Parts: sequence; C-alpha cells; structure tokens
Amino acid sequence: MNLIVRDYLPTFQKAEKSLVIVIDPGHGGNDPGKVGTNDALEKDINLSIAIKLKSYLEMQGITVIMTRETDDALYKEGVKNKKKSDLQERVRLCNESDAALVISIHQNSYQTENCRGAQVFYFDESTEGKDLAGYIQQSMALNVDAENNREIKANSSYFLLKETAVTTVIVECGFLSNPAEADLLINEEYQTKIAYGIHAGVVAYLEKMMEEDEVK
Repeated sequence: MNLIVRDYLPTFQKAEKSLVIVIDPGHGGNDPGKVGTNDALEKDINLSIAIKLKSYLEMQGITVIMTRETDDALYKEGVKNKKKSDLQERVRLCNESDAALVISIHQNSYQTENCRGAQVFYFDESTEGKDLAGYIQQSMALNVDAENNREIKANSSYFLLKETAVTTVIVECGFLSNPAEADLLINEEYQTKIAYGIHAGVVAYLEKMMEEDEVK
C-alpha cells in the first residue's frame, strides 16, 4: 500500500471530468456535537480539519464540495426534529453531488478518559467503503499517530452511512474525552497532520481504483 503522496498531480487532473469529493464537517450551529474535557466543541474542530482537508485535496486537482463552511446547521427552518432534518439535508447534498466519495469528519468521546486514537467507520454493506476506510486508517497511523492501533469499524445504523448512495466513511479523528488528545485536537498543527493523513489515504485509495480500472 503506497501512502506517499507525490508532489505532482498524477491522474486526477488528466480525467475528462473533474473528480469530486464531498467533505462533511459534522454538527454545527446549535448542535455542538461532543464537548471536550477542555470545553472544546466538536463542531468547531470538525470544520477546521475539514477546511484543511479541502486544501490538500484541491492541491491534488480534486473538486471539493463542503456540506457546510460556516458554523451553521443544515436543518430546514420550522421543523420540529432539527437533528433529523440536518442529517437528511447532508444526505441530499451528498447524493446530488455526483461525487466519487464522501468524507465525514467527527470527533469521538467515551465514558473513560483513557480511550484515544482516530478510527474510521464504513457502512457494513459497502466493499468500497471498507477499502477506503482501510486506506485512511493506515494513513492516519503512518502520518499522525504511530501508536494508534485502532482498526476500521463496520456500522449498519449511522444515518449518513446507511442513506448515502455514494461511497462514504466517517472519520472520528480522536477522543475529546481524553484530556491529552482533546488538547491536541484544538492545535492547528495537529489538525493539519490529521487533514494530511486523511488526504493521503484518500489519494492512495483513488490511485488504486484507477489502476484497477486500467486493468479491466
């Protein structure tokens, strides 16, 4: 598995049609997501990492669509169930995007403080999602935290994974319930490492898919 990203744009700019990826920074607006031991809000960290990831992918010649670029939720005005409406709107944007992939950015939390490390989730019926998750998980270990021994995890109930027709993964970048990791997750340099790690995994996955298409 080659997770070294080349300095030139190998194949993505050569395609007749620009390759599109959706980045989905989770939560936003009146939905803060998880709250860190340092009072950091997941929604803010998600957006910051997503913006950095967007820059890396665009440098590879990839067109990026963001589900949000500001601190706003996506629910429709006047609805009672804002959370459901927000998720439905994210799914709609993903399904209408003509994207190759969807990368949803989140932060994790647990009852105990010792849990740490990034983990990538995929829909349990998606072979492509499993492959993509594997590339990102390995890249995160290589580029962000060599001590992270977490493995990719299948899921059948997350709304975004289940309802999105595009190959989708959810990247839980770390645990806000872990004081040391919570402090790392608000650090700009560490966020940049995370964004680079995700992007390197995505690029490696795309190159593998293109190589397989050439063989067919």
